[in-house]
Amino acid sequence: MNDENYRSGFVALVGRPNVGKSTLMNALIGEKVAIVTPKPQTTRNRIHGIFTDDKRQIIFVDTPGIHKPRNRLGAYMVEVAKRALNEVDAVLYVVDGSAPVGNGDQEIAGYFKELKTPVLLAVNKVDTLSREETVVALDQYAKLADFAEVVPISALTGANLSTLLEVLTKYLPEGPQFYPPNMVTDQPERFIVAELIREQVLALTRDEVPHAVAVEVEEMEEREGKNLVYIRANIYVEKESQKRILIGKNGAMLKAIGQGARAGIEALLGVRTFLDLWVKVKEDWRDTASALRQFGYDL
Repeated sequence: MNDENYRSGFVALVGRPNVGKSTLMNALIGEKVAIVTPKPQTTRNRIHGIFTDDKRQIIFVDTPGIHKPRNRLGAYMVEVAKRALNEVDAVLYVVDGSAPVGNGDQEIAGYFKELKTPVLLAVNKVDTLSREETVVALDQYAKLADFAEVVPISALTGANLSTLLEVLTKYLPEGPQFYPPNMVTDQPERFIVAELIREQVLALTRDEVPHAVAVEVEEMEEREGKNLVYIRANIYVEKESQKRILIGKNGAMLKAIGQGARAGIEALLGVRTFLDLWVKVKEDWRDTASALRQFGYDL
């Protein structure tokens, strides 16, 4: 990294549900760090995706879609997204160019009026539009607010994403990297999923087991066409007796753990989940450096 003129900063991705914010973040950083489903409001918390090269480091803050909340969770999600507007160096407002401007777009644009942070407009899904339709979409959405820049993109095909990166870089302050160059996120969903599973173990088992439990998510992937996420996870304990407790008679305890964890995971991801749990013994893992590193405890 050349420190001279290096830029680094935070960019919030905001917009209505299902406009492609998570797809865009994954495409920009070149790796899947945010789950993407056809269902709106999949993202329920802020997820950081980190892009790093020899000129800049951009930490993208993928926020929940801004919508009219119907419950406390919805209100929380909207608050998370709105709060992010004031905590970043630039805001990237992502819209669906294939859809007409709606009341929700106008409401979100209203948040920008008092904002001192520069707001850029990314008109997504232009791969589905003709050139004439793209021009119309750019014109209509650009009227919503006083945007610093307007960029037509396709998160799905990658069209114009390199241009978007160059444009965003202009609005970042000069400074060093916040994260190591090989880091793509600071809060992986696998960690959250593992914690939700461990939480059920703590809730359902007695004193002998909980502190000896570690959870490792080995596989987590969307099954195309099924609107389903498959998760395979190992629950580690230190003794065979603990393993027997976790499995339970005829597998009843493991089934209960899975059911409870799945409910929390589906609430987090906003999509159906198939949870494949296995119980394994790793003796004295709490005193083994390699095992501690394996389970994400940096020594």
